[in-house]
Amino acid sequence: MGGLTTRVIDVLEGDAQPSLAVIVCHGFGAGGSDLVPLAEVLLRASEKLAGSARFYFPEAPLDLSSMGMWGSRAWWMIDMDALNRAMADNTFRDRARNDRPDGMLEARAMVQKLVEEVKEETGLPTSRIALGGFSQGSMVTMDVAFQLEQNPAALIAWSGTLLNEDEWRERSQHHAGMKVLQSHGRQDPLLSYAWAEDLRDVLVEVGADVEFVPFDGPHTIPDEALIRTVSLLESVLE
Repeated sequence: MGGLTTRVIDVLEGDAQPSLAVIVCHGFGAGGSDLVPLAEVLLRASEKLAGSARFYFPEAPLDLSSMGMWGSRAWWMIDMDALNRAMADNTFRDRARNDRPDGMLEARAMVQKLVEEVKEETGLPTSRIALGGFSQGSMVTMDVAFQLEQNPAALIAWSGTLLNEDEWRERSQHHAGMKVLQSHGRQDPLLSYAWAEDLRDVLVEVGADVEFVPFDGPHTIPDEALIRTVSLLESVLE
């Protein structure tokens, strides 16, 4: 779907159609099925979601096997040398927040097409389609959310960071009140907790309805974030 291998999970009966679609994008260096087990976790946690939701897990377009990362994928490539230099001279924070990496526009277009195909398949409006992801996957879904002409059902950012700030601010006029769940570990060694606070502050400034879930831990998705994700998705169905 959208030109991407996409795994689709629900427990709806027969030919029943969902009343909520959830698109979840994995992070850099993960396999396409990395986050698929979360569908079972979330559906088992909520009878309301089990009777209403369908999950879509697109596989990122870039294959990292040539880098020795067999079975791993990316939404766009990361220049690790440039990243390390920027982190060493303490310029990463300022550079990154307004960066639009090479390949981000192409990834955006594919996920946008996926959203349109999900709408066609389910008959759901944008307001019943939630977008979310982990790390780089959260960045691509945030970017897509700001391109939509109306708010998605929700935006879920597990361990993401701020990119493309000027464009997101410009597009925010269309997205006042957008429901956002953001989680981040205080000991994240890859994407600093301070950068997550930057993202939270910008989202609040542009009028999003942000629930920020900090936790003591590294670059991961904690149980607390999953519990809050269930609550957020259930609230969309009320």
